[in-house]
Amino acid sequence: MSTGTAPHARRAPARAGRPRPPGPAAPAGGRAAKRAGRGSWTPWLYLAPALVVLGGLLVYPIYQLGLISFLEYTQAQVSGGEPTTFQGFANYAELFGDSEFWNVVVATLLFAAVCVVSTLAVGCALAVLLTRVRALPRLALMLAALGAWATPAITGSTVWVFLFDPDFGPVNKVLVWFGLSGFEDYSWTYERYSAFALVLFEVVWCSFPFVMVTVYAGVRAIPTEVLEAAALDGASTWRIWRTVMAPMLRPILVVVTIQSIIWDFKVFTQIYVMTDGGGIARQNMVLNVYAYQKAFASSQYSLGSAIGVVMLLILLAVTLVYLRLLRRQGEEL
Repeated sequence: MSTGTAPHARRAPARAGRPRPPGPAAPAGGRAAKRAGRGSWTPWLYLAPALVVLGGLLVYPIYQLGLISFLEYTQAQVSGGEPTTFQGFANYAELFGDSEFWNVVVATLLFAAVCVVSTLAVGCALAVLLTRVRALPRLALMLAALGAWATPAITGSTVWVFLFDPDFGPVNKVLVWFGLSGFEDYSWTYERYSAFALVLFEVVWCSFPFVMVTVYAGVRAIPTEVLEAAALDGASTWRIWRTVMAPMLRPILVVVTIQSIIWDFKVFTQIYVMTDGGGIARQNMVLNVYAYQKAFASSQYSLGSAIGVVMLLILLAVTLVYLRLLRRQGEEL
């Protein structure tokens, strides 16, 4: 039995390993193209739910804003007393022909620029400070900053108005106690620049925690060997920040700068609460408050929408110019 089956057992591997005749090969280029096509659509499939939500929350309101800016849309049209008519660029022509609008645009740009620079300076300085203090002071500073960040804008604005109140505010009393004359019953919101300065303090107070926490996380990610080497070479704290930290934190600084530009450019609550709707004789008006006054105080909703469209275009232009300048410097975004 064993001698009879042995030849079959030896022939079986040879039969199994016999080469098969070559068949028609599938084109490699076609398969690669199909895989590449599937791979290019895969990220969009994952992003589709978020894009649908963003489309509903952003695209449609922007469309409505732009549509109303081309119509005659006042209280008469809202109540149905008069029909809505298409005005073309008449609302924009009226807006651009108003000298007050251009004054408000200049004031908004300057105020937002000072707010952005001040917020970045305070936030970055405190972020570096957090890396140099012990655990307990660092925890106290983080909690205080997060408390300021979590405070609603209307609450923070009300508190700051009380602090600088000419009759009962503690700030004037402390300044007088230090011997500074002229602050007895001094009204910070009466003059234009002091009112803008007061709003600036509040905006920076509620905005710097975002910059501080974000930059601090980036600083902690920098290898300690790099910072220690710079310190051993005798570099000062400012030079270490300027030549070592800032270049390595460039992507993070881009994000916080763009966020600060958007937030500070569209400030509304602080100005409206602290200057009582734009200040004496509308001297502290910014574009957001100006749009609110036109749309709701004057019931000129089409002009308010036109101001909103102009604000959107200004923000897009400033952001694109900033990103283009960074690209010219060789930064990858």
